[in-house]
Amino acid sequence: MNDKQKEMQDVELVIGKILRIGVIIAAVVMALGVLLLLVQGNSGYADNNMPATLSEVFMGSFALKPYAVMALGILLLILTPVLRVVISIYAFFKESDYLYMWITTIVFVILIISMIVGYLGK
Repeated sequence: MNDKQKEMQDVELVIGKILRIGVIIAAVVMALGVLLLLVQGNSGYADNNMPATLSEVFMGSFALKPYAVMALGILLLILTPVLRVVISIYAFFKESDYLYMWITTIVFVILIISMIVGYLGK
C-alpha cells in the first residue's frame, strides 16, 4: 500500500468516526432534551411552541428549555452529513481527483443554498 492509499484509508476512517460521533452527540443532546421535558413538565415555551430561529434554539438551549435542546439535537444531526461532505471535498483534493472534488463542492453549495432558502422561506 503506497502513501496515497494509506492517507485515503485514514481519511475514510476519520469520516466514519465523525459520522459516528456526530450521531452519538446528537442523540445525547436529544435525550437530554427529553429528560428535561420529563423533569420540567413543560416545553419551556408558551403554548408548547417550538423555537423557530437559530438564535432561539441556541438561547433556549443555554436556558435549558427542553424543546430548544431537542431542536439543537436535530440541528446537530442535520449538520453531521454536511460535515462529511466538507471532509470529502478535502479527501478528493488530496487524492487529486478533481472531478469528484468539484462534484462534491457543487453538492455542498446546493446544501448550503437549500439551508439558507429553507431558513428564509418561513
